Amino acid sequence: MRAAAGVFLGLLAGGLAGLLLGRLPAGWSDAVVAGALPIGRAWLSGLQMTVLPLVSAMLVVGVNEASAVASGRIARRALAWMVVLALAGALVGAVLAPLLFGLVAPDARLVATLRSQAPALETAGPAPDGVAALVPRNLFAALAGGSVVPVVVFMLCFAAALTRLPAERREPILAVARGVAEAMLVIVRWLLVLAPLGAAALVLPVTAGAGGAALGALGLYVGVLLAVYAAIALLVYVVAAGGGAGLAGFAAAILPAQAVAAGTQSSLATLPTMLDCAAAGLRCPPAVSGIVLPLAVSLFRITSPAQYLTMASFIAWAEGTVLEPTALAVAIPLAVVISLGAVSLPGQASLLSTSLPLVQSLGLPVEPLGLLLAVDFVPDIAATACNVTADLAVADRVARGEAAQPRPVAAGSSA
Repeated sequence: MRAAAGVFLGLLAGGLAGLLLGRLPAGWSDAVVAGALPIGRAWLSGLQMTVLPLVSAMLVVGVNEASAVASGRIARRALAWMVVLALAGALVGAVLAPLLFGLVAPDARLVATLRSQAPALETAGPAPDGVAALVPRNLFAALAGGSVVPVVVFMLCFAAALTRLPAERREPILAVARGVAEAMLVIVRWLLVLAPLGAAALVLPVTAGAGGAALGALGLYVGVLLAVYAAIALLVYVVAAGGGAGLAGFAAAILPAQAVAAGTQSSLATLPTMLDCAAAGLRCPPAVSGIVLPLAVSLFRITSPAQYLTMASFIAWAEGTVLEPTALAVAIPLAVVISLGAVSLPGQASLLSTSLPLVQSLGLPVEPLGLLLAVDFVPDIAATACNVTADLAVADRVARGEAAQPRPVAAGSSA
């Protein structure tokens, strides 16, 4: 929380400095902007250089860990519910966010400012056109070009193939993958120390050119993201209505977990309360909740894919561009796969490392992501509460499915 507050203060400082620059003569303003831009871009480039190694390693580890725990019926059912709900949440973000942003016309100064910086930005090009483009013909060329989607497809195939190898051959590769992920996280943590400076350097040129419209756009982003989270929460309650506790019983039973989630902004810290709510309020058998809830905390954040897509929608809206339906169709499963592979990352590291490849895959500039990171702690309270609600809904539905499972007939019993 302290780190998030520092980034937010950096955003405010850079924003106010940019507003003040707008009142100075053009020569002074241009000189300061010219000095700030390289600082912000260098900080963001440092994060970009860790993205593909980190996401690739996390996917390899995540797929193999999920395969290891999915050997039982309860875990398989839980994973199926998680994937379905994550896809549904991503679809909500992909549809609702562009619709809500489209209700407000972006300020012409904001569009002009972002577009004026666009030629200097590196993007990975548009999302792949057609199914054939999803498969990399040359993995090293895809890595060098920053083509995120083909790299993710290859890493998923590679991770799935690893699950078929004997343990003595698989474990050394997984150890390397874990080492790569941990080393990349060390670099990310170093860079997050500089996040307040990076956020200030990124927002200063934008507010200097667009004035208060830039800060107003960030407020709109927070509002849209909260609306997306509210829609996802409504979806989760609809799913929970079919569980063993029913809608009213479910809503009442999970209130303590939601309160702890909002206070801690951590699903992991809320796990003990979730287990208590599942046992006392939802009447979930310990054999179910003891498997499903730790698994959900390790693999599942229902809001993450929708958040990545909302961020991409904001950048497209602020630049005055439109995301094509075909590009979004590729981005939805990509967002789900990336989120499932990187849930164990720390909050800010997770947001940057997972949203960067998605934004790149849509051919959008990544510079505004530094600004969105700075305001993330505001909607993160709602996101954590929504994630915990979804975890408990999955546990409730799996428990009901287990209760409906036919019991074996004892030998010698009469029909």
